[in-house]
Amino acid sequence: MSALPLQGIRILDLTRVLAGPLSAQMLADLGAEVIKIERPGGGDDARAFGPPYLADPDGKQNNNNSFYLCANRNKKSVTVNIATAEGQDIVRELAKSCDVMMENYKVGDLKRYRLDYQSIKAINPGIVYCSVTGFGQTGPYAPRAGYDAILQAMGGLMSVTGHLDGEPGAGPMKVGPSIVDYMTGMNSSIGILAALYHRKANGGAGQHVDVCLFDTVIASLSHYAQIFLVNGQTPPRRGTWGNGGMPAGVFRCTDGELMLVVGNDGQFVRTCAVLGAPELSSDPRFLRNNDRVVHGKEIMAIFAGLFLKQPVAHWLEALEQAGVPSGPINDFAQVFSDPHVRARGMQVKVDHPFEPALSLIRNAITFSDTPVTEYRAPPLLGADTKEVLATIGYDDARLEKLKAQKIV
Repeated sequence: MSALPLQGIRILDLTRVLAGPLSAQMLADLGAEVIKIERPGGGDDARAFGPPYLADPDGKQNNNNSFYLCANRNKKSVTVNIATAEGQDIVRELAKSCDVMMENYKVGDLKRYRLDYQSIKAINPGIVYCSVTGFGQTGPYAPRAGYDAILQAMGGLMSVTGHLDGEPGAGPMKVGPSIVDYMTGMNSSIGILAALYHRKANGGAGQHVDVCLFDTVIASLSHYAQIFLVNGQTPPRRGTWGNGGMPAGVFRCTDGELMLVVGNDGQFVRTCAVLGAPELSSDPRFLRNNDRVVHGKEIMAIFAGLFLKQPVAHWLEALEQAGVPSGPINDFAQVFSDPHVRARGMQVKVDHPFEPALSLIRNAITFSDTPVTEYRAPPLLGADTKEVLATIGYDDARLEKLKAQKIV
């Protein structure tokens, strides 16, 4: 088995909350050494984002909650107060030996500490410096803070998400999870990896990578946004309806719901047969997918009546045998007990100081020759301060002095 793809890469991670930490976690999974810088006492802001928290063996309150746990495995936690001159010196000294530095402070905030790109580049010309922000390093909104839900609204995602107009509860709707944070984390990882490749191929030059939530959510709207760019019209909210093939959506059965996507004309013919209504496939209104899009409300209403005749399991089995994509509407308990999910190993166990078999979600990338097999628990606050700072000459006596001054 080969070494992990990023073994030998060292990353200094000053990001907090979700988008930046998710990116750093991805790189840590792939073998990079990730040194996470946290505030003494409080740590990453995510640690205070509420319950549930792991239970401390001694019954004490702690800051190891689900929000923090989901984005910080395989890292080392080092506490440094970067608002102090000594703390800034520590970060700069660490940056000298790092390949990547990541931060998600407001634009310009780190310049006063001499921890901005130009300052770090002066001491490490090969550094790949990634800034993750709400609105990017340039433009009139650059100084603003930005959270996922704000960017879902401003970027257009909420305008095309939610129930169809005219239905109960219609109107803009936020996507449940912090999906823009997640996508921004992926873009940050891609940008960092591309910059590392460029550095290797072009004489060791580093660069500044600017990734923001606003750009990411707009780019993620893909064909929806392209519709507007082609004809100037914003697509309507479609609820659970599909985005291409029709009919597609959630259909109620006698004991629950299923999701169906009829992706082409052949699948439509087979679906009509499964539903006991083969004549629909020769109806002039529904012959081709474009026809079914035009007459979407009609075909969806007809299918809705047909699906109400049998339970979910009956339809799923029949549709699978017919080669028509469909699936149940699973909650998380059903997801993690699904035999395919279990076969793919999407739930992994790690040894955490508070819980010896803590469940985490595995990295979603599978390699043939360099598989990600090691998962280390998200660290307790400051767990690796002594180990990491020893590499830049800080002995026990000096660390104790800095702790007393609340610098580390």
